[in-house]
Amino acid sequence: MYALDTLTEAGVWRTLKRTLNHGKLEIQPVDVFFPFSTAALKPEPIEIHVKIILIGDRDMYELLYDYEDDFKKIFKVRVEFDEEMPWSEEVIRQYAGRLRKLSDDEHLCPFDRTAVAVLLEHGVRRAGRRGKITARFFDLADLAREASYVAKHEKATVVTAEHVRKAQEAQIDRHNLTETKIREMVEQNLLFIDTTGARVGQVNGLSVLEIGGYAFGKPVRITAAVALGKLGIINVERESNLSGRFHDKGVQIISGYLRRTFAQDKPLSLSASVCFEQSYSGVDGDSASSTEIYAILSALSGIPIKQELSVTGSVNQQGDVQPIGGVNQKIEGFYDVCKLKGLTGTQGVLIPAENVEDLMLRDEVIDAVAKRRFHIYPVATVEQGIEILTGVGAGKRGKTGKFDQGSVFAAVDSRLRAMADTLRKFEK
Repeated sequence: MYALDTLTEAGVWRTLKRTLNHGKLEIQPVDVFFPFSTAALKPEPIEIHVKIILIGDRDMYELLYDYEDDFKKIFKVRVEFDEEMPWSEEVIRQYAGRLRKLSDDEHLCPFDRTAVAVLLEHGVRRAGRRGKITARFFDLADLAREASYVAKHEKATVVTAEHVRKAQEAQIDRHNLTETKIREMVEQNLLFIDTTGARVGQVNGLSVLEIGGYAFGKPVRITAAVALGKLGIINVERESNLSGRFHDKGVQIISGYLRRTFAQDKPLSLSASVCFEQSYSGVDGDSASSTEIYAILSALSGIPIKQELSVTGSVNQQGDVQPIGGVNQKIEGFYDVCKLKGLTGTQGVLIPAENVEDLMLRDEVIDAVAKRRFHIYPVATVEQGIEILTGVGAGKRGKTGKFDQGSVFAAVDSRLRAMADTLRKFEK
């Protein structure tokens, strides 16, 4: 039984508990649940031995467990079903068998090897990791039905990869109105996204929007401004009540990284504001924390950042770039903007190195990368990322305590030292 149905149907949950507790089924007419009953006969309870399996999501389980005392006494065995499973030859056979059964039961066109391959790729993309595949077969079944319709419409007898891709495009076309409007705003320069040139303190970040189960990547401009002071990093989104807890945590981690890297021999005397430009609906998650660090490092060093590149990835206080979610949508989102404004052959995206195994990109993006018209840079540390973004070495701290001359970190350290000295003199 579905747990939600037992709660929404009048009297069902109470009757279910009583039946399972006492082992007797009491048959009652529906009108006993109403104020005025006309039933005169009441059958005797029936001995019953039955096993009930309730199906529901985790939130429903926690709700019943916390607020319904009888629930934990009656339903003692809890089993969680994963939404994804490891990729294997056995899984491929099972998927192929389910597709065959679906086509036989619903009289769909048969699927050839290429069609099955594209459906499996779609399942892997839904799982979000290359070594996994979604266990929610009904998502793939809907796509298979639509692909069969496309094949029949084209007078084909077998569903091929081309039919599946057309069905995918049709699904996207029905759901991507918001995405299309955002692209139009970028094209009309109502949303500012640079894909050429270089600017100080400005980086292209990447976010994911999900509307009605359809997720897509949206580039966003992130800027940083620095000045003398002791306020540390000012999160403009938080000050405007547009920042979630995870994003606030990411900003605090950035402060820790700057203290660890540059404040061992002097106080960190700066006030730096970080802002998601033209963002009015709120920001959460820490997947842009590495992007914000790059913007601050550029603002402090005065070294411009290449605007043909976009960045995603969270960071820890040690400067390690950590994996994030939605990497495929983010890459494709920036690729679409670059394609809109014109591919130059130098554009690309910096992603966490650990997300390489998650890549399941559209064929168009894969083709562009293969032809070196678009680039994907796996990054493991902040140092690697700032070198790619600026074309200048990050720099290492030597035995004297100073960074390599001419490096990004040397310029940042020199600026912070000068700011600390200036603030000290000003306070005196």
